[in-house]
This record gives sequence, structure tokens and C-alpha cells, in this order.
Amino acid sequence: MSTPPAPLVALGVTGSIAAYKAADLVSRLTKAGVMVEVILTADAQQFITPLTLKTLSRRAVITSLYDEEEGWKPSHIRVADEAALMVVAPATANTIARLALGLADDALTSTALALNPKAKFLVAPAMNGKMWLHPATQAHVRTLRERGVEFIGPEEGMLSCGYEGIGRLWPVEDIARRCLELLSGG
Repeated sequence: MSTPPAPLVALGVTGSIAAYKAADLVSRLTKAGVMVEVILTADAQQFITPLTLKTLSRRAVITSLYDEEEGWKPSHIRVADEAALMVVAPATANTIARLALGLADDALTSTALALNPKAKFLVAPAMNGKMWLHPATQAHVRTLRERGVEFIGPEEGMLSCGYEGIGRLWPVEDIARRCLELLSGG
């Protein structure tokens, strides 16, 4: 009797200074027995390299719509089909807006738009507090929540821009815990 395959988490990492925390999230999920496929935006690559995330996940990192894989199916479509959970951590205001509007101009947003309907979706925002509280961002968050997307955070504290307030990425251990809960049906 063979064991069932580990669940697949599609982890989108966007261009926030908090992108470096994705390494810890990938490590925690992988150690918990989850397969993690990282989708790294071009802006995120200014903060963390694909090699770091590839080493921790033990899987290739998707950085482009045109990443090559063996076989004929594009990487982002394969991941969208196979994922039990999609997580975007950190999620910038720009990415939240693009997800809400259904734009699909990179590997991350294309994966999200093609995501299988059985998959759960978790977003962990990280941005300047004024950006988070802006009516446009809040409208995009409402739109995504209406579509079943769950948000975790942001939290209050010292922000990388020097302000104190809301906008920090939720603690990584709590994001990982919520991912595991969602994967187990919670």
C-alpha cells in the first residue's frame, strides 16, 4: 500500500521587503511534509533569490510564465491544477489589486486565475500602513474575500518604511500553522 502524495502548496512571493521571510515559511511547510512550489515575482527577486527557495523547497522555483519543464503543460498551469492551497506571502498592494481585477500578466497572477476551484486561497499582506488602509486596497480585499480568499494579517508594529502601524507581515509561524490547518480541512 503506497502513501498518498503530500499536498501541494503554491506559494506566491511578491516584492515586499518581507519576501525574505518566505524562506522560513517554505522551510516550515517542507519540514511538515508539504510540497511547496514557489512562484517568485520579478519584484520579489530584488529581495530574495530563486536559489534560496529552490534549496529549501527541493523543487524548481517558477519565475516566469515561460519557465520550461519537461512535458508540454506550462509550469503555472500544472501548479494551478495540482495545488490544494495557494498562499501569497507577502502580498503587496499591487498584487492584491491584480488578483482582485483578474489580471494574469505574470506566473503568479496566471496561476491564481487558473487555480482549481477545490483549492483554498490564503493571502498574507505586507505593505505600508497607508497603502493597506487606502480605500482602493480595502475594496480589492473585500472583492477577494467575497470570492472566498482568506486573509491573515497584516499586524501592527514597526514597518520597514520607518512608520509604526499596521502593515507588517503576520508572524511566519502563524501563517505556516494556518496553511497546515487549511490543508487538513480546517
